[in-house]
Amino acid sequence: MRYRTLGSSDLRVSEISLGSWLTYSGGVEADQTRACTEAAFDAGINFFDTANVYGRGVAESAWGQILSGHPRDSYILATKVWGPMSETDKGLSATQIAKQIDASLTRLRTDHVDLYQAHRFDVAVPIEETIEALRAVVEQGKARYLGFSEWTPEQIRAAIDIAGPELFVSSQPQYSMLWQAPEAEVFPLCAANGISQIVWSPLAQGVLTGKYRPGQPLPEDSRFANDAMNGSKDFMLREAALEAVQRLVPIAEGAGMSLPTLALAWVLRRDELASAIIGASRPEQVHANVIASGVELDEDVLTAIDTALGEVPVTGQTLAVRPPKA
Repeated sequence: MRYRTLGSSDLRVSEISLGSWLTYSGGVEADQTRACTEAAFDAGINFFDTANVYGRGVAESAWGQILSGHPRDSYILATKVWGPMSETDKGLSATQIAKQIDASLTRLRTDHVDLYQAHRFDVAVPIEETIEALRAVVEQGKARYLGFSEWTPEQIRAAIDIAGPELFVSSQPQYSMLWQAPEAEVFPLCAANGISQIVWSPLAQGVLTGKYRPGQPLPEDSRFANDAMNGSKDFMLREAALEAVQRLVPIAEGAGMSLPTLALAWVLRRDELASAIIGASRPEQVHANVIASGVELDEDVLTAIDTALGEVPVTGQTLAVRPPKA
């Protein structure tokens, strides 16, 4: 496993990190959650990303139980705030941020997180209020650093203009071979201000593993066959995308690697990235995915990938397909 520095922080995070969005929020049983988490430690992963809204606290609680069995300095922990925790508890007001960080820390069984992220931008709250509330979380020692997820370039610029470039160290956009939108503006804007990318869904929720084939039934044990984890199925399983993925298979084989390794190495080719977040429902998936750390793709392979993908990838500045699932 290789490690990269997260923005302007002193955190060295594993190039492959483990997330808990659709898996440990209810899609995977407790014993598998533990097995995947322990497999991550075994594989050299030191960076774990969650959010309060994942299962409305379920994912945080699951990791609180598991991670508390490890020395606190042996892992880097990130969570998020913004999503609806009840009919009235949501957003990035000062009141909500103060309330939700304490609730997250209780569930995570720790006195601080290493990275606290604004899960989305809250247009209903003045950005100055959100920034001051997040700054207070750091000043109180409840978070070491701050980040944001799926903010537009305009929102990022506004935050930097108000708080300076040193307040945030990370950005978390969706990014994969099939979703290349952040390259247009978010990557260069953040890089110019010392902000790293932590990308989610680098395997396009499993589509870039090649297991979903055009015109074929969904594999029974797959994410999109599970009602608890298939919310974006219609978009992700577009026929054109599935056909493009199949064109990638011989490219991976010719390069002597699996398709997931090719897809993860492709996102990690960008220096703007600090880490790519994977999801895993089985320990063997964790071990298979970490192989991509340190893999460098030749120019002819990158050219072949571009040709195979054609016009299928989403490009140009746009935000994620859907908001996080509560």
